[in-house]
Amino acid sequence: MTAGRAPLRVLVAEDQKVVRDGLVALLRMLPGIEVAGAAVDGDDAVRQALALAPDVVLMDLHMPGCDGVEATRRITRERPGIHVVVLTSYSDDASVLAALRAGARGFLTKDAGAADILDAVSAVAQGKALLDPGIQRRLVEVIVSGAIPGGPDAGAWPDGAGTGGLTRREAEVLAEIAAGLSNAEIAAKLFISDTTVKTHVNHLLVKTGMRDRAQLVGYAYRLGLAR
Repeated sequence: MTAGRAPLRVLVAEDQKVVRDGLVALLRMLPGIEVAGAAVDGDDAVRQALALAPDVVLMDLHMPGCDGVEATRRITRERPGIHVVVLTSYSDDASVLAALRAGARGFLTKDAGAADILDAVSAVAQGKALLDPGIQRRLVEVIVSGAIPGGPDAGAWPDGAGTGGLTRREAEVLAEIAAGLSNAEIAAKLFISDTTVKTHVNHLLVKTGMRDRAQLVGYAYRLGLAR
């Protein structure tokens, strides 16, 4: 950071307390960085980002409820001046593209070091983009090969609310389908009716272009909704 320049204000969004506390502690040791706040999930990240107006949000990708992709989309839509760096354990192609489409300008895996995080935060604050080298290579490979996750061959759907264009509830239902739950079990777990589950399943089939539940399971894995 240049002498006399105001520190970059960074908001951390991470649902796991141990990881969140560790990131806050690490950021506080970095030169020219001020921790603006720490959000416990995607909805909290949106609320705090709009209230605190940080320069950068360091965003976990996979969080319950409103995930990092949707939180990124909402933040960048409401406050284009706030930049997002995704920090995640998962670097699958679909996650990378979904985050970038949502407005993220940096993408790091959670094994990134302090210097990597400082470089990414500083770069995006200046309007640049910074991807982890491994992620960048993989992204170039899939673009060159034409195997774009979410493209026509993968049952594409338009951008919209929720994970990959799905609503939050549709994403939750899809994750439970991938976990092997029946409609009745999903209804009981999510506290909704069997009829509502069936409606969500039908919407999922239409939106994704999949033919049956078996294909939905594969689709959920490609999205990173199942592991």
